[in-house]
Amino acid sequence: GCVLKMALVVMCGQPCSGKSKAALCLAEALKESESKLQVRIIDEACFHLNRNQSFANMPSEKNLRGVLRSEVDRSLSKDSIIIVDSLNNIKGYRYELWCLARAAGIRYCVVFCDVEETICRKWNEERREKGEANYDDSIFEDLARRFEKPDRRNRWDSPLFELWPHREATEKSSPAVVDAVSYLTKKVDSKTRDVKILQPTIATQTSRFSDANSLYELDKATQEVTNAIVEAQSQALGGPLNGVSIGKDLPVINISRSVGLPELRRMRRTFIKLTGQ
Repeated sequence: GCVLKMALVVMCGQPCSGKSKAALCLAEALKESESKLQVRIIDEACFHLNRNQSFANMPSEKNLRGVLRSEVDRSLSKDSIIIVDSLNNIKGYRYELWCLARAAGIRYCVVFCDVEETICRKWNEERREKGEANYDDSIFEDLARRFEKPDRRNRWDSPLFELWPHREATEKSSPAVVDAVSYLTKKVDSKTRDVKILQPTIATQTSRFSDANSLYELDKATQEVTNAIVEAQSQALGGPLNGVSIGKDLPVINISRSVGLPELRRMRRTFIKLTGQ
């Protein structure tokens, strides 16, 4: 079967829950599973962003999320697995990332480091004592309070792979890492039911109408619309027209004045040109 070497992995968890270590383990395990697999981690450090400044207030947090999202969007077109290593603590934001994966037509999953807040708080303090990157107490408390736990019943939180870094060290052999690798690298054919490759909807597709086939389809469809309008007008003898059907499952249109064939042809050419851009 064919395999799509593209996927988006969203790390998720409270501040200081061991996400970055898990992201590294997953990236290494993925690289070992397929030697030619490109794996890239996108995190705050990529943009030299300080975590306390990034989460200091709503505008800077929104900015951080925007920066990460546009980097993910740019990177999904390449032949690689992208791991977003950030809190990804707001479900609306995970939904936005899921939409990017859907628009790209690739696999998606969430890896959740499920660690109790008290332990995360302790780990944050330990990092501070060692002089490692940590969160200010007020920022830690605010982020912990606002955390929205992933729920595998939501399509943007599934499939969900859960790690418990406080119970056992995260290793490449951790069951969740092994399961995620298998999900992300499994070859897919028509019989594979357990791997979900997101399908772009018409609304999210921005693909170019470059191939002859889609250009032909577009040409045919717009010609049919033009014919339907001309036909309806010829029967209405030039007056205003309501409820003109231009095809099955398409909204009906109302025409307030008569539109001549040259004008219709011009509109059709403009439409085809715009769609092809």
